[in-house]
Amino acid sequence: MAGKKRFGLRLRELFSLGGQEDDFYEELEDLLIEADLGASVTMALVDHLRESRRSRDREGLLQALRELLLDGLAPAELNLDPQRLNVVLFLGVNGVGKTTNLAKCARWYQREWPQAGILLAAGDTFRAAAVEQLSLHAERLGVRIVRQGTGSDAGAVVYDAITSAQSRGERLVLADTAGRMHNRADLVRELEKIHGIIRKLTGSEAVYRKILVIDGTTGQNALRQAELFHEAVGVDAVLLSKYDSSARGGVLVPLQRSLGLQCGWLGTGESYEDLRRFSPEAYVDDLLAP
Repeated sequence: MAGKKRFGLRLRELFSLGGQEDDFYEELEDLLIEADLGASVTMALVDHLRESRRSRDREGLLQALRELLLDGLAPAELNLDPQRLNVVLFLGVNGVGKTTNLAKCARWYQREWPQAGILLAAGDTFRAAAVEQLSLHAERLGVRIVRQGTGSDAGAVVYDAITSAQSRGERLVLADTAGRMHNRADLVRELEKIHGIIRKLTGSEAVYRKILVIDGTTGQNALRQAELFHEAVGVDAVLLSKYDSSARGGVLVPLQRSLGLQCGWLGTGESYEDLRRFSPEAYVDDLLAP
Protein backbone atom coordinates (compact mmCIF):
# COMPACT_ATOMS: atom_id res chain seq x y z
CA MET A 1 0.00 0.00 0.00
CA ALA A 2 2.53 2.50 -1.18
CA GLY A 3 0.03 5.38 -1.25
CA LYS A 4 -0.91 4.89 2.38
CA LYS A 5 2.77 4.75 3.34
CA ARG A 6 3.44 8.03 1.57
CA PHE A 7 0.60 9.65 3.51
CA GLY A 8 1.85 8.27 6.83
CA LEU A 9 5.40 9.32 6.07
CA ARG A 10 4.34 12.86 5.16
CA LEU A 11 2.30 13.00 8.33
CA ARG A 12 5.28 12.02 10.46
CA GLU A 13 7.51 14.49 8.69
CA LEU A 14 5.02 17.23 9.44
CA PHE A 15 4.81 16.26 13.10
CA SER A 16 8.61 16.21 13.41
CA LEU A 17 9.20 19.64 11.89
CA GLY A 18 9.37 22.87 13.75
CA GLY A 19 7.67 26.02 12.55
CA GLN A 20 4.71 28.19 13.27
CA GLU A 21 1.64 26.64 14.86
CA ASP A 22 -0.74 28.08 12.26
CA ASP A 23 1.32 26.67 9.39
CA PHE A 24 1.46 23.27 11.10
CA TYR A 25 -2.31 22.99 11.47
CA GLU A 26 -2.99 24.27 7.97
CA GLU A 27 -0.67 21.65 6.50
CA LEU A 28 -2.24 19.00 8.72
CA GLU A 29 -5.69 19.94 7.43
CA ASP A 30 -4.46 19.60 3.85
CA LEU A 31 -3.01 16.15 4.53
CA LEU A 32 -6.15 14.85 6.21
CA ILE A 33 -8.37 16.13 3.42
CA GLU A 34 -6.08 14.42 0.89
CA ALA A 35 -6.65 11.19 2.84
CA ASP A 36 -10.39 11.63 2.15
CA LEU A 37 -11.45 12.40 5.68
CA GLY A 38 -13.52 15.25 4.30
CA ALA A 39 -13.55 18.91 5.26
CA SER A 40 -15.97 18.79 8.20
CA VAL A 41 -14.34 15.76 9.86
CA THR A 42 -10.88 17.22 9.26
CA MET A 43 -11.79 20.53 10.86
CA ALA A 44 -13.24 18.78 13.90
CA LEU A 45 -10.13 16.63 14.29
CA VAL A 46 -7.78 19.58 13.98
CA ASP A 47 -9.81 21.60 16.48
CA HIS A 48 -9.46 18.75 18.99
CA LEU A 49 -5.74 18.58 18.34
CA ARG A 50 -5.36 22.32 18.88
CA GLU A 51 -6.86 21.83 22.32
CA SER A 52 -4.61 18.84 22.99
CA ARG A 53 -1.57 20.92 22.06
CA ARG A 54 -1.70 22.57 25.46
CA SER A 55 -0.64 19.37 27.18
CA ARG A 56 1.14 17.40 24.44
CA ASP A 57 4.24 17.75 22.33
CA ARG A 58 3.98 17.02 18.62
CA GLU A 59 4.93 13.38 19.06
CA GLY A 60 2.07 13.06 21.51
CA LEU A 61 -0.27 14.72 19.03
CA LEU A 62 0.26 11.87 16.58
CA GLN A 63 -1.02 9.43 19.18
CA ALA A 64 -3.89 11.81 19.92
CA LEU A 65 -4.77 11.81 16.21
CA ARG A 66 -4.82 8.01 16.22
CA GLU A 67 -7.20 8.00 19.18
CA LEU A 68 -9.47 10.54 17.51
CA LEU A 69 -9.61 8.52 14.30
CA LEU A 70 -10.50 5.39 16.27
CA ASP A 71 -13.28 7.12 18.15
CA GLY A 72 -16.59 5.61 17.07
CA LEU A 73 -15.12 3.14 14.58
CA ALA A 74 -16.35 -0.42 15.04
CA PRO A 75 -16.81 -3.40 12.72
CA ALA A 76 -20.33 -3.68 11.35
CA GLU A 77 -22.18 -6.77 12.54
CA LEU A 78 -24.79 -8.27 10.21
CA ASN A 79 -25.89 -10.84 12.80
CA LEU A 80 -26.90 -13.38 10.18
CA ASP A 81 -28.47 -16.59 11.46
CA PRO A 82 -27.52 -19.97 9.89
CA GLN A 83 -30.72 -21.47 11.29
CA ARG A 84 -32.94 -19.15 9.25
CA LEU A 85 -33.12 -17.73 5.74
CA ASN A 86 -30.83 -14.74 5.27
CA VAL A 87 -31.16 -12.34 2.34
CA VAL A 88 -28.26 -9.95 1.72
CA LEU A 89 -28.68 -7.25 -0.91
CA PHE A 90 -25.49 -5.83 -2.42
CA LEU A 91 -25.63 -2.16 -3.34
CA GLY A 92 -23.20 0.14 -5.11
CA VAL A 93 -22.58 2.05 -8.31
CA ASN A 94 -21.19 0.36 -11.39
CA GLY A 95 -17.47 -0.26 -11.29
CA VAL A 96 -16.93 -0.50 -7.52
CA GLY A 97 -16.42 -4.27 -7.57
CA LYS A 98 -19.88 -5.16 -6.29
CA THR A 99 -20.28 -8.46 -8.15
CA THR A 100 -16.74 -9.63 -7.37
CA ASN A 101 -17.10 -8.87 -3.69
CA LEU A 102 -20.50 -10.56 -3.56
CA ALA A 103 -18.69 -13.70 -4.76
CA LYS A 104 -16.02 -13.22 -2.10
CA CYS A 105 -18.74 -13.09 0.55
CA ALA A 106 -20.27 -16.26 -0.89
CA ARG A 107 -16.90 -17.95 -0.45
CA TRP A 108 -16.64 -16.54 3.08
CA TYR A 109 -19.97 -18.06 4.11
CA GLN A 110 -19.17 -21.33 2.37
CA ARG A 111 -16.42 -21.69 4.95
CA GLU A 112 -18.47 -20.33 7.86
CA TRP A 113 -21.70 -22.22 7.09
CA PRO A 114 -20.70 -25.30 5.07
CA GLN A 115 -24.14 -26.92 5.40
CA ALA A 116 -26.33 -23.85 4.92
CA GLY A 117 -26.76 -23.71 1.15
CA ILE A 118 -26.00 -20.49 -0.74
CA LEU A 119 -27.91 -19.03 -3.66
CA LEU A 120 -26.85 -16.10 -5.84
CA ALA A 121 -29.42 -13.79 -7.44
CA ALA A 122 -28.33 -11.97 -10.61
CA GLY A 123 -30.31 -8.82 -9.93
CA ASP A 124 -28.15 -6.55 -12.08
CA THR A 125 -30.19 -7.24 -15.19
CA PHE A 126 -29.20 -3.92 -16.71
CA ARG A 127 -25.77 -5.24 -17.73
CA ALA A 128 -25.34 -8.56 -19.52
CA ALA A 129 -21.73 -8.63 -18.32
CA ALA A 130 -22.87 -8.56 -14.70
CA VAL A 131 -25.16 -11.57 -15.16
CA GLU A 132 -22.45 -13.53 -16.96
CA GLN A 133 -19.84 -12.58 -14.39
CA LEU A 134 -22.02 -13.72 -11.49
CA SER A 135 -22.86 -16.93 -13.34
CA LEU A 136 -19.16 -17.66 -13.73
CA HIS A 137 -18.60 -17.06 -10.02
CA ALA A 138 -21.48 -19.40 -9.17
CA GLU A 139 -19.96 -22.11 -11.34
CA ARG A 140 -16.51 -21.70 -9.81
CA LEU A 141 -17.89 -21.68 -6.26
CA GLY A 142 -20.27 -24.55 -6.87
CA VAL A 143 -23.39 -22.67 -5.75
CA ARG A 144 -26.78 -22.17 -7.38
CA ILE A 145 -27.74 -19.03 -9.22
CA VAL A 146 -31.09 -17.58 -10.28
CA ARG A 147 -30.84 -15.44 -13.39
CA GLN A 148 -32.89 -14.10 -16.28
CA GLY A 149 -32.05 -12.31 -19.49
CA THR A 150 -30.63 -8.84 -19.82
CA GLY A 151 -33.32 -6.22 -19.31
CA SER A 152 -35.50 -8.51 -17.22
CA ASP A 153 -37.30 -7.25 -14.14
CA ALA A 154 -34.70 -7.26 -11.36
CA GLY A 155 -37.43 -7.52 -8.75
CA ALA A 156 -38.69 -10.71 -10.39
CA VAL A 157 -35.20 -12.22 -10.26
CA VAL A 158 -34.90 -11.51 -6.55
CA TYR A 159 -38.46 -12.81 -5.96
CA ASP A 160 -37.66 -16.07 -7.75
CA ALA A 161 -34.40 -16.45 -5.85
CA ILE A 162 -35.98 -16.03 -2.42
CA THR A 163 -38.92 -18.32 -3.11
CA SER A 164 -36.56 -20.91 -4.57
CA ALA A 165 -34.31 -20.76 -1.51
CA GLN A 166 -37.33 -21.07 0.76
CA SER A 167 -38.56 -24.15 -1.08
CA ARG A 168 -35.14 -25.83 -0.93
CA GLY A 169 -34.32 -24.87 2.64
CA GLU A 170 -31.28 -22.83 1.64
CA ARG A 171 -30.12 -20.35 4.24
CA LEU A 172 -28.35 -17.56 2.35
CA VAL A 173 -29.38 -15.54 -0.69
CA LEU A 174 -26.83 -13.01 -1.95
CA ALA A 175 -28.47 -10.64 -4.43
CA ASP A 176 -26.66 -8.40 -6.90
CA THR A 177 -28.24 -5.11 -8.02
CA ALA A 178 -27.72 -2.56 -10.76
CA GLY A 179 -25.67 0.51 -9.97
CA ARG A 180 -26.18 2.83 -12.90
CA MET A 181 -26.00 6.44 -11.74
CA HIS A 182 -26.75 8.32 -14.95
CA ASN A 183 -30.44 8.02 -14.12
CA ARG A 184 -30.70 8.32 -10.36
CA ALA A 185 -34.50 8.28 -10.24
CA ASP A 186 -34.72 4.95 -12.10
CA LEU A 187 -32.07 3.43 -9.84
CA VAL A 188 -33.86 4.51 -6.67
CA ARG A 189 -37.22 3.24 -7.93
CA GLU A 190 -35.74 -0.15 -8.80
CA LEU A 191 -34.02 -0.48 -5.44
CA GLU A 192 -37.16 0.53 -3.57
CA LYS A 193 -39.12 -2.09 -5.50
CA ILE A 194 -36.61 -4.84 -4.72
CA HIS A 195 -36.52 -3.71 -1.09
CA GLY A 196 -40.30 -3.97 -0.87
CA ILE A 197 -40.32 -7.45 -2.42
CA ILE A 198 -37.72 -8.75 0.01
CA ARG A 199 -39.49 -7.31 3.04
CA LYS A 200 -42.81 -8.80 1.92
CA LEU A 201 -41.34 -12.25 1.29
CA THR A 202 -39.19 -12.46 4.40
CA GLY A 203 -41.10 -10.63 7.13
CA SER A 204 -40.00 -11.67 10.59
CA GLU A 205 -39.13 -15.19 9.45
CA ALA A 206 -35.80 -14.24 7.85
CA VAL A 207 -32.83 -11.93 8.30
CA TYR A 208 -32.56 -9.17 5.72
CA ARG A 209 -29.46 -7.00 5.39
CA LYS A 210 -28.00 -4.53 2.87
CA ILE A 211 -24.28 -4.16 2.15
CA LEU A 212 -22.97 -1.11 0.33
CA VAL A 213 -19.80 -1.69 -1.70
CA ILE A 214 -17.70 1.42 -2.16
CA ASP A 215 -14.46 1.83 -4.07
CA GLY A 216 -11.59 2.89 -1.82
CA THR A 217 -10.14 5.05 -4.61
CA THR A 218 -13.21 7.25 -5.15
CA GLY A 219 -12.70 9.54 -2.17
CA GLN A 220 -15.53 11.81 -1.14
CA ASN A 221 -17.70 10.52 -3.98
CA ALA A 222 -18.15 7.45 -1.79
CA LEU A 223 -19.86 9.59 0.83
CA ARG A 224 -22.32 10.96 -1.70
CA GLN A 225 -23.02 7.46 -3.00
CA ALA A 226 -23.64 6.24 0.54
CA GLU A 227 -26.09 9.06 1.17
CA LEU A 228 -28.10 8.05 -1.92
CA PHE A 229 -28.31 4.34 -1.10
CA HIS A 230 -28.86 4.88 2.61
CA GLU A 231 -31.74 7.25 1.91
CA ALA A 232 -33.28 4.88 -0.66
CA VAL A 233 -33.28 1.58 1.23
CA GLY A 234 -31.01 1.88 4.28
CA VAL A 235 -27.52 0.41 4.58
CA ASP A 236 -26.47 -2.06 7.27
CA ALA A 237 -22.76 -2.34 6.51
CA VAL A 238 -20.08 -1.05 4.17
CA LEU A 239 -17.60 -3.15 2.23
CA LEU A 240 -14.57 -1.11 1.15
CA SER A 241 -13.22 -2.54 -2.09
CA LYS A 242 -9.88 -2.03 -3.87
CA TYR A 243 -8.33 -1.25 -0.50
CA ASP A 244 -4.93 -2.56 -1.58
CA SER A 245 -4.62 0.03 -4.35
CA SER A 246 -5.96 3.02 -2.44
CA ALA A 247 -4.12 5.84 -0.73
CA ARG A 248 -7.40 7.22 0.55
CA GLY A 249 -9.12 4.76 2.85
CA GLY A 250 -9.90 7.61 5.22
CA VAL A 251 -13.43 7.92 3.84
CA LEU A 252 -14.60 5.31 6.34
CA VAL A 253 -14.28 7.91 9.09
CA PRO A 254 -16.78 10.44 7.63
CA LEU A 255 -19.06 7.56 6.63
CA GLN A 256 -19.31 6.62 10.29
CA ARG A 257 -19.49 10.16 11.66
CA SER A 258 -21.87 11.63 9.09
CA LEU A 259 -24.13 8.65 8.31
CA GLY A 260 -23.51 6.22 11.16
CA LEU A 261 -22.34 3.56 8.70
CA GLN A 262 -19.76 1.04 9.87
CA CYS A 263 -17.47 -1.07 7.70
CA GLY A 264 -17.76 -4.84 7.78
CA TRP A 265 -15.11 -5.97 5.29
CA LEU A 266 -12.12 -4.80 3.29
CA GLY A 267 -11.65 -6.13 -0.23
CA THR A 268 -7.91 -6.35 -0.83
CA GLY A 269 -7.52 -8.07 -4.20
CA GLU A 270 -9.21 -10.08 -6.93
CA SER A 271 -9.19 -13.63 -5.53
CA TYR A 272 -11.97 -15.11 -3.41
CA GLU A 273 -9.67 -15.11 -0.40
CA ASP A 274 -8.92 -11.39 -0.67
CA LEU A 275 -11.54 -10.34 1.84
CA ARG A 276 -10.96 -9.59 5.48
CA ARG A 277 -13.05 -8.44 8.39
CA PHE A 278 -12.68 -4.79 9.27
CA SER A 279 -10.54 -4.06 12.32
CA PRO A 280 -10.59 -0.40 13.43
CA GLU A 281 -7.16 -0.64 15.04
CA ALA A 282 -5.52 -2.26 12.02
CA TYR A 283 -7.26 0.17 9.68
CA VAL A 284 -6.09 3.29 11.51
CA ASP A 285 -2.59 1.90 11.99
CA ASP A 286 -2.43 1.15 8.27
CA LEU A 287 -3.67 4.64 7.40
CA LEU A 288 -1.00 6.24 9.59
CA ALA A 289 1.82 3.81 8.77
CA PRO A 290 5.05 5.40 7.43
